[in-house]
Amino acid sequence: MRSSAKFSAAAVAAALALTTLTACGGDSSASGDGKVKIMVGGLDKVIYMPAMLTQRLGYFKTEGLKVQLLTEPAGVQATTSLVAGDVQGVVGFYDHTLDLQVKGKQVESVVQLAQAPGEVEVVSNKAAGELKSPKDFKGKKLGVTGLGSSTDFLTKYLAVDSGVQTSEFTPVAVGAGQTFISALKQGSIQGGMTTDPTVAQIVEQKIGKVLIDMRTPEGSKQALGGLYPSSSLYMNTDWVNGHKDTVQKLANAFVKTLKWMSTHSAEDIAAKMPSDYAQGGAKLYAEAIKSTLPMFTKDGVMPADGPATVERVLKAFNPNLKNATVDLKKTYTTEFVKKAG
Repeated sequence: MRSSAKFSAAAVAAALALTTLTACGGDSSASGDGKVKIMVGGLDKVIYMPAMLTQRLGYFKTEGLKVQLLTEPAGVQATTSLVAGDVQGVVGFYDHTLDLQVKGKQVESVVQLAQAPGEVEVVSNKAAGELKSPKDFKGKKLGVTGLGSSTDFLTKYLAVDSGVQTSEFTPVAVGAGQTFISALKQGSIQGGMTTDPTVAQIVEQKIGKVLIDMRTPEGSKQALGGLYPSSSLYMNTDWVNGHKDTVQKLANAFVKTLKWMSTHSAEDIAAKMPSDYAQGGAKLYAEAIKSTLPMFTKDGVMPADGPATVERVLKAFNPNLKNATVDLKKTYTTEFVKKAG
């Protein structure tokens, strides 16, 4: 696991160095015409669905914004784009805001889209007999979207919480979707952490089964000991403070979407999304959305005890955070979503 830690640290260090180079010449601020670039850690993942759905519902346009949605296969790569100044916001996991704070970069969640991870630990049918719980992670190769990603974070926590050291198993960066499924089929991983619609396809194709389900608040509490705020819109704090009008419009749009999602069926939501997101078929895609819907908030507000759960989870395995002091109040703000509500 030393190589994983080095990779993550090196990536962030390089991005931090780039910040000074792009601060003046980079595209790090929205222009007066409301243009905003948002990087998403996988646009077709159901856990990040509010980003594309907000665009498809026309809520960005209603707020006078011209939002360009970009995509990276893993949240850690999306974070690097933000720190480098290539984009103004990221739709990714809130836990990156804590990780970045101890590395000297102030980033905050401005809209908390989800209160549970929406992640699922799956196991291949071939390995199901010997991989029945995180206690069995020892000696296994486990898929994550990327090294240093939130799937990597959560896998490490589940291991350590069950008495398995992070050096005793091997995380393998396999992305999501077809690359994850192929790795599971080929046996290059015995299990791994992923989201819908990948989970639904794995179960449908009968190549694996669910080991740990964190798509609901109840599942989050059982696996992690509390609500775990995950998917969020997070941005550099300095940028937020300098562009409050734009951030408020973004919050307005996202909160409208969350409310719309809470009053419509999975089938209604699926019908609004790009057709190529339903690679396993329309029915299976709607089922994937239905399974994941409980993770989302209805108002974009951070759960009261959520940040403390995230801090506890990260400190269990992350040496950078273990002995560091984290100012949780600086990792999120409810200023904009409460006005939107």
